Amino acid sequence: MDAEHVGDDIVEILFTEEQIQARIAEMAAQIEADYEGKDLLIVGVLRGAIMVIADLARSLGRHVEIDWMAVSSYGSGTKSSGVVRILKDLDTDIAGRHVLIVDEIIDTGLTLSWLLANLTSRGPASVEIATLLRKPEAVQMPIDVKYVGWDIPNEFVVGYGLDYRERYRNLRDIGTLAPHVYS
Repeated sequence: MDAEHVGDDIVEILFTEEQIQARIAEMAAQIEADYEGKDLLIVGVLRGAIMVIADLARSLGRHVEIDWMAVSSYGSGTKSSGVVRILKDLDTDIAGRHVLIVDEIIDTGLTLSWLLANLTSRGPASVEIATLLRKPEAVQMPIDVKYVGWDIPNEFVVGYGLDYRERYRNLRDIGTLAPHVYS
């Protein structure tokens, strides 16, 4: 879906589809170099990371396994509640594996901090984090993120997997959602 299909719901386009694809290719090149000779398992955080994972995996010039977790701390709101629930756990045993958690955005860091601790307790060889977007001003729980696409202001953004009440995920660009939509 193009931005023109959502009318005045988007205040500003932050990143175009072309910019997103170029940045993901750069991140993929770094990931490939860092995991040379290592068996890599990518763990996607559903649902928002679907677009990022699909394009990241296609940008890698190597075999990679993908598994998914669904965790929630938002419900249908716009702010994290800080209470994390596992909605879907991994199907793969990660003991001894090199794991790369991939998410579309890091907001408060509360959910990802919890997920990092949870996965680390399962005995992987390593666990790192990659995210397309990070909101440094919103961070309440600092976490070490190895791969970051962009740091963005603390605004409500949608598109490329990011949603508001399950809408806008299929928007090709990433943009700031107009307050009249969620107020």
